[in-house]
Amino acid sequence: MRKFAIILATATLAACTTPAYVSPVEVTRFSATETAMLGSGTIRIEPATGLDPQSIEYGLYESQLAAELGALGYRVVQGEASQVATLDVREAIKQPESRRGPVSVGGGGSVGSWGSGVGLGVGIDLSSLAGRPSEQIDRLVSVTIRASSGGSNLWEGRAGFTATANSDYADPAAAADRAISALFADFPGESGETVTID
Repeated sequence: MRKFAIILATATLAACTTPAYVSPVEVTRFSATETAMLGSGTIRIEPATGLDPQSIEYGLYESQLAAELGALGYRVVQGEASQVATLDVREAIKQPESRRGPVSVGGGGSVGSWGSGVGLGVGIDLSSLAGRPSEQIDRLVSVTIRASSGGSNLWEGRAGFTATANSDYADPAAAADRAISALFADFPGESGETVTID
């Protein structure tokens, strides 16, 4: 029974495996009419309302954003700065549709953990397991840049994509890299235009 259980578990796991999926990143950006202030001077990063700046995941996105801003020509600082970048990160997990267990057990003995019972008959419908979807993780990253003295945003953008939980981009570090890199590609971008980046 032990050997049979191992073989059965392996077959079940193989049947549950579905291909990983990652959508393109959808990016939308808006710029003020005057963009001369963008990409120069000092800038500090602040979390959007409701985010925990001490969380590990926020730290990953903040580090990636700091690197991108530095590459654009900004000098990222912790204190007083001429501009402020506000970072917002949202995540939603979609559960796959639940199904009844495809395992039916019947026999002349007790039914419980593997190896229990006598004369057990096990029927497994592997066809109902094949192609079962993995959890999907939706991520949306938003950044606004404004003068620290106030006024309207100089620039704002958002980037979102979906990845299954069995993909490389289920990892927060990889997700942060992908989203922030796409958001600042060809900065500042065409105002009001939505583009997709693979």
